[in-house]
Amino acid sequence: MKNHKVKINKITLANNNEIKFILGPCQIESKQHAFEICSEIDKLSKKLKFEYIYKSSYDKANRTSHKSKRGVGIKEGLNILSMIKQEFKCPVTSDVHEISQISHAEKILDLIQIPAFLCRQTDLLVSAGKTGLPVNIKKGQFLSPWDMDNIVKKLLSTKNKNIILTERGTMFGYNNLVTDIRSLSILKLTGYPVIFDASHSVQLPGGKGIHSSGQSQFIDVLSKACVTVGIAGLFIETHEKPKNAPSDGDSMIPLKKLGKLIQSVKLYDNLAKSDIF
Repeated sequence: MKNHKVKINKITLANNNEIKFILGPCQIESKQHAFEICSEIDKLSKKLKFEYIYKSSYDKANRTSHKSKRGVGIKEGLNILSMIKQEFKCPVTSDVHEISQISHAEKILDLIQIPAFLCRQTDLLVSAGKTGLPVNIKKGQFLSPWDMDNIVKKLLSTKNKNIILTERGTMFGYNNLVTDIRSLSILKLTGYPVIFDASHSVQLPGGKGIHSSGQSQFIDVLSKACVTVGIAGLFIETHEKPKNAPSDGDSMIPLKKLGKLIQSVKLYDNLAKSDIF
């Protein structure tokens, strides 16, 4: 099986490399909040010796209700992410929802993220691919893992081979997602780095009527189970007080518990990629 390597600044993602992490709060709330969260993540990375990409959304355009908070907007959000890069010397990522956002986002982001709901939008994928930047495509909740082959080909049509695929759960009836670990193995057949999104995989879409719910108590067990497949990275959203977060609070892990989870995950990852098997 091929293991393509994708470089995101100083970080190299590959399914047979040591696991990397995409971490941060769901949406950018303010400069101060972003700096506080990233500061804690950065301290953990030095203590536990792991590499991370800071993630936070400047605009959550796909909220359940039009009345829900969406973030600080693209101009302020990208400015904050730029300052995060400079201060902590870490790569940053956020999601793009429209083609018009890409020309602005590519000036700041080190990794462009395509939301799951938009993963089949050809024009958006092609525009992202033409930047030459690494592109992380979240598998739609409505897609089988083998359907991602066609999405990969859309990006390859732009001559961009810096492709990352993220599993974030599959619809199981109404307002529910399940994680099929087989999906990770199937996505790995593409040869491109595979990420498991532990936060959105426990989401209950629209579960509270005007906003989504979630089962964050399962982030720990799903993270450990999925890294045993041998994947490139883990995506975890975190917040100092998830219950006070403006979005996806029920799917985030408290910041104070993040270190323990990462420590455990690294052990499982080392075992999965050791010569024992």
